Amino acid sequence: MTVARSVVLFVVAALFEIGGAWLVWQGIREHKGWIWIGAGVIALGLYGVVATWQHDDNFGRILAAYGGIFVAGSIAWGMVADGYRPDRYDVIGALVCLAGMAVIMYAPRSH
Repeated sequence: MTVARSVVLFVVAALFEIGGAWLVWQGIREHKGWIWIGAGVIALGLYGVVATWQHDDNFGRILAAYGGIFVAGSIAWGMVADGYRPDRYDVIGALVCLAGMAVIMYAPRSH
């Protein structure tokens, strides 16, 4: 699997997980109702499916690496969906997480 395909899968997974959590948040916290909550639950389930499409067979590695994508993606989602403006520490932290994701997922290993 190429790094590019792996990154695309991480991004798609992030859209489902972050989007699903946001839909549940909107359904409960913003009183938008059960349709939003149900759509969020479905999206969260699809996140789990997409995560299985990564080439690596190690569940822990995939989820740990995905954590970096989740952190950066959550900040980006907040900017787009809710008008959140990250400060420099948010940005630095997200970049550190993305660097950690790259090391965990793409470091050369002898198999």
